[in-house]
Amino acid sequence: MNNSNLETERQWKSYGHQINMRWLIIGAIATVILWQIPWGNYILYPFSILATWFHEMGHGLTAILMGGDFRKLEIFANGSGLATHSGSLYLGRIGRALVAAGGPLGPAVAGSLFILAGKSHKTAKYGLLFLGSLLIVSALVWVRSAFGLLAIPLWGLVVLAIALKAPRSFHIPAIQLLGVQACVSVYHQVDYLFTHRVVINGRAMLSDTGQIARQLFLPHWLWASLICFISVFLLVQSLRLANMLDIAVDS
Repeated sequence: MNNSNLETERQWKSYGHQINMRWLIIGAIATVILWQIPWGNYILYPFSILATWFHEMGHGLTAILMGGDFRKLEIFANGSGLATHSGSLYLGRIGRALVAAGGPLGPAVAGSLFILAGKSHKTAKYGLLFLGSLLIVSALVWVRSAFGLLAIPLWGLVVLAIALKAPRSFHIPAIQLLGVQACVSVYHQVDYLFTHRVVINGRAMLSDTGQIARQLFLPHWLWASLICFISVFLLVQSLRLANMLDIAVDS
């Protein structure tokens, strides 16, 4: 292949990456908007359940990192969820605040890594295999609600099927779409984020930001605003870096 043909191919690949990034951004914005509309949750119902799983796993895995025990994960048909942990945590009040923040922020960190995994077909496939396996393992080890035991393994099988059966060209957009969904999962119930106390499955409790405020004293709405900013920052920067990596690889 001569130099002009190589240059043309690179230009088409670069154009393709730009189109993919635009669709991911449009998808992220559309998801956030639809989640704020009453019937939007019905349209995005499978992704709403996935968003809840990302959120509750963020709490549970952060609890493990802080020395606690992740006891169970409950996901309900209305899209709400609850992660239960026990045991003393490292760093005391700071540790408890980090576990509370792990729900809304953990998925944004993981989602950014999934987006970056889309830099090649190989890493995209590994990312899909990891996510699909984690969904199924979480159902076996932690999920303890009837609905969650149905929905989460089903999601895991879908993701694994994409990794193992879908055309290779489908791996990159799939893992990056799932990464975007993880990043924006904090906006699934943004009113919850800015609420101090909530009722989940009939149980009254502090919200995540309410718990952070209790441990670190600053008002819950300030923590909610900071979490929203960090989530958007991680999404934008991971998309930007993924685009730069794509162009570098093709060069």
